[in-house]
Amino acid sequence: MNTGYLKILVAMCIVGSSVVVGKLIVQDIPIFIACVLRFLIASIILVPLLILKEGIPSLTKKEFLVLFGQAISGVFLFNIFMLYGLKYTSAIEAGVITSTIPAVIGILSLFLLNEKLTKKKSVGIFCAMLGVLSMNVLSSSSEQMSSLGGNLLILGAVLGEALFIIFGKLSSNRVSPLTISTMVSIFGFILFLPFAIYEAKEFNFLDISLGNWGNILYFGIVVTVIAFLLMYDGLKTVSASSTGVLTSVLPVSSLILSFLILKEKLMYIHFVGMLLVIVAIFLISMEPSNQEGRNI
Repeated sequence: MNTGYLKILVAMCIVGSSVVVGKLIVQDIPIFIACVLRFLIASIILVPLLILKEGIPSLTKKEFLVLFGQAISGVFLFNIFMLYGLKYTSAIEAGVITSTIPAVIGILSLFLLNEKLTKKKSVGIFCAMLGVLSMNVLSSSSEQMSSLGGNLLILGAVLGEALFIIFGKLSSNRVSPLTISTMVSIFGFILFLPFAIYEAKEFNFLDISLGNWGNILYFGIVVTVIAFLLMYDGLKTVSASSTGVLTSVLPVSSLILSFLILKEKLMYIHFVGMLLVIVAIFLISMEPSNQEGRNI
């Protein structure tokens, strides 16, 4: 198996764990404050590391804009659209819409990156969608009425995540993983800062427990620094469409950790979804490595 697959798989498992940790954090800490602390910690680690290992990067205007596009689409807008979308639509409908992420990435990579959707990739994308759909939707129940506005916001989050992967593929072949991770973290901190300042007016930081400080450190160091570095390194050799399929590992990781840590119930349909995701990963892992490298 291409080692890039393994790096992205580990990265997505880590990101999946952030769902569980995030549930613990937002019980006591406002969302935007948690986000700005996350990217502040990551920036404090990554900036000195980047200067020490590679020096101050010399980025072209195009590279700078691509990195900013990554931060604003997959870091900032994704969180805004998802958080506010869930206020106006049901978890079931949000699950239906977010299950399309692999397909949306596949379609965008076809038009924006000229990647070829082979038969194995197409079947893999379908299996990934079906697996995520079953894990997020068929096992849930909700009486909340649907909302067109809320669904459009969730769709915006899906497009944001898809563009995050597309921009990541564009930048991974031109800029080092360390530079990308550092710049995206700095941009994330700057974009969330005004909203965090507004929330901070009515928040007492002394109320943050030692456990939640540990969770925030996990977010900043493991989820942001380590997962970002792994994903961007993996994107050097893995196509955006294949990466889209690998994003389906995220809910698998979240489900398993929710069961182990939050003691949430696992249903039979969850195992069906996990099996479909494994089939999807197996299918794209059978793609020749040279096929993955011809994207840009």
